[in-house]
Amino acid sequence: MTTHLLAIDQGTSSSRAIIFDEHGGVRFIYQQPVGLIYPQDGWVEQDPKMLVKSTFSVIRNVLSQDEDVTASLAGVGITNQRETTIVWDRNTGEPVYNAIVWQDRRTADFCTTLKGENVEEMIRGKTGLLLDPYFSATKLRWILESVEGVRARAEKGELLFGTVDCYLLWHLTGGRVHATDATNASRTMLYNIIGHQWDDDLLKLFNIPKQMLPKVLDNISEFGQFDSGLFGCNLMVGGMAGDQQSALIGQGCVHSGMVKSTYGTGCFALMNIGETPVMSEHKLITTIGLSSGGKVSYALEGSIFNAGTAIQFLRDNLNFIGDAKESENMAQSVPDNGGVYFVPAFTGLGAPYWNPAARGVICGLSRDTQKAHIVRAALEAQAYQTRDLIDVMQKDSGRKIDVLRADGGLVANGFMCQFLADILSIDIEIPKVAECTAWGAACLAGVQSNVFASIEDVSARWQVDRHYKPREKKQDMDVLYSGWQRAVEKSY
Repeated sequence: MTTHLLAIDQGTSSSRAIIFDEHGGVRFIYQQPVGLIYPQDGWVEQDPKMLVKSTFSVIRNVLSQDEDVTASLAGVGITNQRETTIVWDRNTGEPVYNAIVWQDRRTADFCTTLKGENVEEMIRGKTGLLLDPYFSATKLRWILESVEGVRARAEKGELLFGTVDCYLLWHLTGGRVHATDATNASRTMLYNIIGHQWDDDLLKLFNIPKQMLPKVLDNISEFGQFDSGLFGCNLMVGGMAGDQQSALIGQGCVHSGMVKSTYGTGCFALMNIGETPVMSEHKLITTIGLSSGGKVSYALEGSIFNAGTAIQFLRDNLNFIGDAKESENMAQSVPDNGGVYFVPAFTGLGAPYWNPAARGVICGLSRDTQKAHIVRAALEAQAYQTRDLIDVMQKDSGRKIDVLRADGGLVANGFMCQFLADILSIDIEIPKVAECTAWGAACLAGVQSNVFASIEDVSARWQVDRHYKPREKKQDMDVLYSGWQRAVEKSY
């Protein structure tokens, strides 16, 4: 009988459950959108209860599809939006405040203050991260300082902190397990990625009670069993990883020098750099890529806050398109961008700029500009932003990147993929297993349950579906890219 694996993928815009066969084939998939809340400019929140409710709903849906498939499930993997911060009552699971989403910029002034105290290098040396509102520590501090009564309750040990993976695990296990994995822990700005523990100096700096923090496990571990009253089964969560590290695994990038880029709500490029961490000189971050069996692989990461959101903006805010799929034909309906550039800095700029005050810009408009030029500019922006990352990634690693494995919703757009190959002047490979992020989590659980012999076994199974080679002259692409760099300067 074929063995199956269940992946839970809780993202910024949706919760999904996918049942894979052992070859990466999708047997059943169910998705439910989740909303975002914008209380003020630069603030982004979600209702934690809805994250749990939607996740439980999609799990129930896929488990109800086929009794034989459900009976053959060997394990469960969880992957999640990272850095999003939740505080809840350790007895009831009741959140004390909305989840503060990774995109949120409310702590920018506090980060600026800390930079003035010359602590950023200390933070970077311990965590591999830059001092930015993106990461969890300042969000957690804000909840403790700003929500009435929360700090006192936290000091008494009544409250727990976790990222989305941790909050879901707590609920899936009926409140029995308060744990996270090493990749998610490495995004909090509280975890020492060299010493592999919560760091007392950082907890003191951000004034975080240690008793709030979850236990940190390897990505391949027995995280805990589903509470039997939830879904009528006792499935074991055997793998857990933040979404971008999960995609790194799902893309088979388990050897040093391999690179993937994921295009979802944001865009995230990661390079596996092996067992020795490298600190970037160009404002990339160093993070844990995989922790397993006592060994840690590190990654260089470039984080772009807005990718797919640019297309959503054209669809939902400007009504330029009725569906994201229309963007490809519209972009190809004009011969070039007509001098138009679209910098989608809706919530600031991530790597390599790290400017939380930047805002979106559409520039280069003329009397000849059409909707199609702006749509094309929004798609081209994904390639320009990726080049921002790949150029500095090559400098930091000292390695030339010849191939980029790309995944995420936007890779369905052939125009974007070809322009990406052209602007980077490297080959782009699109995997046969399209659901890379969820597949990575499933693979972790598969190794834990002996469906796969090892992570290397998973990597060896990776197959390419589409291959894009550069078609345009590099000097022509460099001219276009210089126009992008000028446009970015206008967003500050």
